[in-house]
Amino acid sequence: MNPEGTGFVSVGEDKVIKLWRFPEDGANFETEWLPTSTILGKSIFLSVDHHWREPIFATCGDQVDIWEDGRTEPVRSFTWGVDSVTSLKFNPIEYHVLATTGSDRTVALYDIRSASPLRKVVMAMKSNSVAWNPMEAFMFTIANEDSNLYTFDMRKLDKAMNVHMDHVMAALDVDYCPTGKEFVSGSFDKTIRIFASDTGRSREVYHTKRMQRIFCVKWSADSTYVLSGSDESNIRVWKTKASQKLGKLAPREASSLEYAEALKDRYKYHPQVKRIARHRHVPKMIHKAAAEKRVILDSQKRKLNNRIMHSKPGSVTVVPERKKHIVSQEE
Repeated sequence: MNPEGTGFVSVGEDKVIKLWRFPEDGANFETEWLPTSTILGKSIFLSVDHHWREPIFATCGDQVDIWEDGRTEPVRSFTWGVDSVTSLKFNPIEYHVLATTGSDRTVALYDIRSASPLRKVVMAMKSNSVAWNPMEAFMFTIANEDSNLYTFDMRKLDKAMNVHMDHVMAALDVDYCPTGKEFVSGSFDKTIRIFASDTGRSREVYHTKRMQRIFCVKWSADSTYVLSGSDESNIRVWKTKASQKLGKLAPREASSLEYAEALKDRYKYHPQVKRIARHRHVPKMIHKAAAEKRVILDSQKRKLNNRIMHSKPGSVTVVPERKKHIVSQEE
């Protein structure tokens, strides 16, 4: 969507870019809602994002192209490697910077004012989506095929600032809350999880019996709802706080809810309160997969501890979890 909120850009695998404008009130959608402009590209497009301030948008596919409204040819193109670029996002604060994920397991950074890319990091597995923190200009989070999400500082790509682990299958999409304190992720395991940006475990998980793989998630601008799009062609709207009452509250009711939240916050480290607050019912398949994942991770830790115990001191190198999944960094 453009910065004015009057139109948006769409792309597809038919190599066509379409620029749309929202119709006036009372317009006939069947006859009057047609694209204002159509651009035929040279290759398929996999993702598109609009600049936050200027009439510029970027597309990705075989390469990253920067377009201006009203022009039929890209004003600038970036290539780095031979594989396709699967997703991209403009930084909402440093709005000339954009991040991309590629099918060659890379996460690359570009500045549209320069003639060449900035830097990239190669992960152990492919990343599917990227999202910028709207309050911290240098922080972004990627959704990875290894079921984890990684938060990076663009100034230090040699290690992740945080590793978010709770999904049991590939994480497919991620989006930040407008406050920048939380983000939502959708996964191949048919669940939606909400994470705090500075913690490694999710605070909430959503699932239904009919919902299939989650391909896209979005956080509403008022921080109240989360939208999800899944494989069975449905869009669902979820509350960001499952127990939150919507609508106007009476003064006594609001005071009672505020007092209950203060009590929970005061005793949140008590073992029983902590257990109740963390407990979530999940499908049997997720429960079994999570248990199997815990067994695998515990086995790996036990094997590493045994190697350290029975080896010469200093001969076994312990790689931190935040560096373990990063293969290399290139500039």
